[in-house]
Amino acid sequence: MRKLLLAGLAFAFATPASASLAPGAAAPDFQLEGALAGKPFSMKLSDALKKGPVVLYFFPAAFTPGCNAEAHAFAEQADAFKAAGATVIGVTAGNVDRIVEFSADTATCSGKFPIARAKAEVIKSYDVALPGKDGGPPPPYTARTSYVIGPNGKVLSVHSDLTPVDHVKTTLKAVQDYQAAHKQG
Repeated sequence: MRKLLLAGLAFAFATPASASLAPGAAAPDFQLEGALAGKPFSMKLSDALKKGPVVLYFFPAAFTPGCNAEAHAFAEQADAFKAAGATVIGVTAGNVDRIVEFSADTATCSGKFPIARAKAEVIKSYDVALPGKDGGPPPPYTARTSYVIGPNGKVLSVHSDLTPVDHVKTTLKAVQDYQAAHKQG
């Protein structure tokens, strides 16, 4: 029984925790620096929300297989997000020295959306610190968590999974569902 309990605890610390911001919660405002298409970029969440919903996707580190695949998928769907009235912003705490390059890379972001450097307070407020293995200290990376935030600053949708496969699909659907509901009512 003790081995089973220890194995369960080790698994819990090896996988990302559920995001603490549930749908309906107020998304904390912030200002971050980063890059768009290889050029310096500064953004404030509340300013971006004035244009419509924001897809805020946190990822562990640029130029890693899962993060490359996820960024490429978001870039491929950039026109669909734009048509749905949404702004996509990637955020990471990992290898921030490569954000400029990653934002312009044609195999990943293709300059279609900004990549921002995560500050410690943003990581904490969005509960996206990647947990350390075996209960150890967290590494300097963000978990793979995607938030869709409505123009009113409320979280509409959360998808937290280290596998990048469904992040684009679920966030695009959430934005489209939001827009459809607001066109009807």
